[in-house]
Amino acid sequence: MPENDPYHAQIFAARLTPDRSLNRRNFQLLLIVFAATAFFTAMPFLILGAWPVAGFMGLDVLIFWMAFRANFRDARAYEVVSVSPAELAIAKVSAKGARAEWRFNPIWVRIDRKEDEEFGLEKLLVMSRGHGLEIARFLDPGSKDDFARQLSLALAEARQGARWN
Repeated sequence: MPENDPYHAQIFAARLTPDRSLNRRNFQLLLIVFAATAFFTAMPFLILGAWPVAGFMGLDVLIFWMAFRANFRDARAYEVVSVSPAELAIAKVSAKGARAEWRFNPIWVRIDRKEDEEFGLEKLLVMSRGHGLEIARFLDPGSKDDFARQLSLALAEARQGARWN
């Protein structure tokens, strides 16, 4: 592909990642506070001879840690969406690193939105030849709506064809 090829000039590109409000450092602090609280709560039960309660408090800390570990693992997933006059390219990378790619002609693509009156935009689908591919699954409804608007504008520009300047 030549360097100045107008058919492959990128009109739009986005890397979508799950939003996580808690970083690893703050999680470690939260885990320490949670474990300390569980320890000090379990101490009176140990002193009174109700040692199974202390075991269950430790189990709570373990489950808490495992839940956040799964959350951080899932946060490694992402999607890459790019639009050029020649194609709409979508790549989804799972948390485990498995990559799947789809390529569409922007002329034949339409964006289908599934909206809920109460919650807003729930599903965003790229439709082509009767098949749909859900994108931006992990975005909140507001961010998904903004992304859909930007992608629609990029597809409209791509449908105008390559610019030979």
